[in-house]
Formats: sequence, structure tokens, C-alpha cells
Amino acid sequence: MTAITIEALKEQQQIIQQQSESAGESTQSLPSLDEVEQILGYEFNNKRLLEEAFTHASLGLGFSNERLEYVGDSVLNLLFTKQQFFEYPDLPPGPLTRLRAANVDTEKLARAAVKHGLHRYLRHKKPLLKEQIRQFSEEIQRYPLHSNGLVDVPKALADLVESTIGAVFIDTNSLDVVWKVFKDLLEPIIRRETLKIHPVTQLYEVCQKRNLKVKFVDLWKESTGFDVFVDDQLVGRGKCSLKKEIAHNRAAKDALDNILRILDEKDTNINIVEERNV
Repeated sequence: MTAITIEALKEQQQIIQQQSESAGESTQSLPSLDEVEQILGYEFNNKRLLEEAFTHASLGLGFSNERLEYVGDSVLNLLFTKQQFFEYPDLPPGPLTRLRAANVDTEKLARAAVKHGLHRYLRHKKPLLKEQIRQFSEEIQRYPLHSNGLVDVPKALADLVESTIGAVFIDTNSLDVVWKVFKDLLEPIIRRETLKIHPVTQLYEVCQKRNLKVKFVDLWKESTGFDVFVDDQLVGRGKCSLKKEIAHNRAAKDALDNILRILDEKDTNINIVEERNV
């Protein structure tokens, strides 16, 4: 990002400050941001950037964290691109892209927000967000690193992390400082040995190796779910009333678990028969 762009963004901060002051909104009921700097281990030179990063558009103050989110998204992708380029000197672009995507996706960032309590300081007027965060916090306990599309993620949490990254970058104009601040906050970082295949992709791969036919039956409108058939045999079901994609992924995961068990049993039986014939 050029110096000219940085100056333009800083000028925008002055405009935002004027808008906030003229709006006359009371901030007495809003959560204090004093502890956020302690969580980050970083003290902002421009406190307005911190306030903007933690202000959701639903608050209606005339400014929000959307612009900083835009900056943070680009910065985060660049940081992981650089880090993984040197960590995996022999890894081709395809796997590097999948590895980066796993570390910057919505669920991974939302996990960081919850883990470090950043969500407690988000200023918003989204009545359902608190319950969504509670459910998300409970569901991810079953998946220590990543669910791979099996849980509903409050996007506002991921946006918050990106906007905070953007705020630190604009405040310092330094990628090195941003990485120093956020590297530990984003742990555990998904690495090549811990990267898992998406359940839909893995199901197709397993079945293709066995020349098995996979069929998903879309029942989401009727029952918020999907059925999965392998060679015309029902092997999995998944439901999610909130998002169709999650129901699809859960059905694939259920089918994958069942098909692997079925295949293991078949292989065991084949081995037993072969041993008897010897």
C-alpha cells in the first residue's frame, strides 16, 4: 500500500471523527475499549482507529469497521502468503492457496475473536448476535482446530478481527508490526500436517477410489436437511435450519463416517475369508 493511500485513509479518519462528534450519539452505554489494547499487546497512536474497528454498521453512527475490514482482509492474506512462502519452500501454489484459505476463512478468524474475548467489545445493535456467538462458542468445542463447514459462524466476529488487523496496519504502516501483534492471537495456525480435507471433497474422493456413486438428495425446503446415497444405499443425513450449505456439509460428514466404517468392515471380512482359504 502506497504512502499516498495511507495519507488518504488518515484523512478519512478525521472525517469520521467529525461525523461521530456531530452525530451526538451517547457512548456511555457502549463497552469500553481500554482492555482491547491489553489483549492485543499493542497501544494505538490513533485511538479513533481502534474505535472504528470495533464499531459495527448496525450502530448507525455514520461510520463503521467495514473499510478497515477491507484493509485487514488484504493485509492478512498477504501476511500468510509471505509466511507460508518461506515456511514451505517446496510446496506448489495449489496447496499453498488451500493452506492460506484455511487460516483466513470466516470460522478461523471468528474462533480467534471468541478465544481472546474480542467479541465482548464489539459495539453493535444486532439483537441476535449474542445468542449466535453463544451457540458458536459451544459448537466449536467439538472441533478443536476447525469444523470444515459444520458450524454456523457469526460473520461479524471474523469481520471484527479483520478490521482490527486493518486498524493496526493503518496505525503503523508496517506489515512486520501487524504480524508481530497477531501471530500469537491467530494460533493455533493450521499447517500442512493439520490441514483437513472438506467433508464433501473427501467423500467424493473416497467413493471415486472404490468406483462408488454418490448422490445428494436436497430436502432442505421440506426438512432443512440432506440425504446422501452411495450406490443407492442411504449412508448419511445432515440438518441445519440456518444455512443450507451447512446441512449439505453435515450430511457429507455423516456419510463419510459411515462409509469409512462400512468399507473397513468389508475389508476386514475379505481378509478373514482370504486367510481361511490359505
